[in-house]
Amino acid sequence: MKITKKQDNEKKRIEKVLTTALLDDGEMIHALYEYDLAKHIDEWYEGLLADKEQIVFVVTENNGHVAMVLITEDKTIYINEEAREKLKAVWSLPYSTNMKQLIPMMADDLANGELMANGVKIAKR
Repeated sequence: MKITKKQDNEKKRIEKVLTTALLDDGEMIHALYEYDLAKHIDEWYEGLLADKEQIVFVVTENNGHVAMVLITEDKTIYINEEAREKLKAVWSLPYSTNMKQLIPMMADDLANGELMANGVKIAKR
């Protein structure tokens, strides 16, 4: 499938917005969480349980605004900045490395009108 210049520009725009929100501690919008993410909580939670993961997080973008949700295995829900901080605490040092790898994939999905749920299994030390 050939990517058009318009699609490529949209992906790059979304990558920039996600980088600001996720790596540079930018603002996230609660209304966007309510609009785009809240209705999927049960679905993502069921996937987390089925995949035996400890957390799942999802990020969305709309018109330059970002929202994020993180769900734990006990169904605690973290929204936006709290979700980002919880993920940083869980991932610790590899947070920025992991995000730098995930942001282009998330941007690609978002540019194609899809949300990417990211499950995380936490290794026991």
